[in-house]
Amino acid sequence: RVQLVESGGGSVEAGGSLRLSCAASGDTTDILYMGWFRQALGKEREGVAAVPIGGSAMYYADSVKDRFTLSRDDAKNTLYLQMNSLEPDDTAMYYCAGVSRTGAWLGWKDARSFAYWGQGTQVTVSS
Repeated sequence: RVQLVESGGGSVEAGGSLRLSCAASGDTTDILYMGWFRQALGKEREGVAAVPIGGSAMYYADSVKDRFTLSRDDAKNTLYLQMNSLEPDDTAMYYCAGVSRTGAWLGWKDARSFAYWGQGTQVTVSS
């Protein structure tokens, strides 16, 4: 079993920055991909960014490309999401998620690919 714990959310003004962290523990060898999703009030959960464990390719939603950056500290089993030039439309609950090696793969943007989820951290961007 894998546990994911997010931190780093908060409230900022438009144009500001935040860095989210996701610490993985437990059977981390079962994780194939890690990613971030977000869900704004009244909207569906959307994939923000993802990276394969052990790989270098990083994937971003068009809405955050060139503003958000993923990074990893493999020694700490921690995934980071650096968010710059934040906009009010970025306001949402952000979730860290992990794909199990034994799960069905529907692509990184599909939340159903991800078996493991954190509790979420709120990001609020004011105009």
